[in-house]
Amino acid sequence: MSEQKVDLERAIQRLNERAWGIAVGLLGGLGLFTATNVLVIKGGPNVGQHLALVGQYFPGYRVTFLGSIIGFIYMFVLGYVLGRLIGLVYNRLVT
Repeated sequence: MSEQKVDLERAIQRLNERAWGIAVGLLGGLGLFTATNVLVIKGGPNVGQHLALVGQYFPGYRVTFLGSIIGFIYMFVLGYVLGRLIGLVYNRLVT
């Protein structure tokens, strides 16, 4: 196998860490944002008592529209870091 072909295969196998970070961050952030707003729209006497426990880990998060934005930011940052870490570990193992 030529050296050029090996370099090309390694470049193809590598993951884009930034893209993984953004993708995982958006999935997590939009998931929490959607779950919170569905409960807010649904309403009721005790809205989202279980989801409100997320506020123990994310200060400022509440089951409200503003809380869904705060939760989105927290989850996006956490997901971004996790996605970058997945890409970093994968790239270290592949090369």
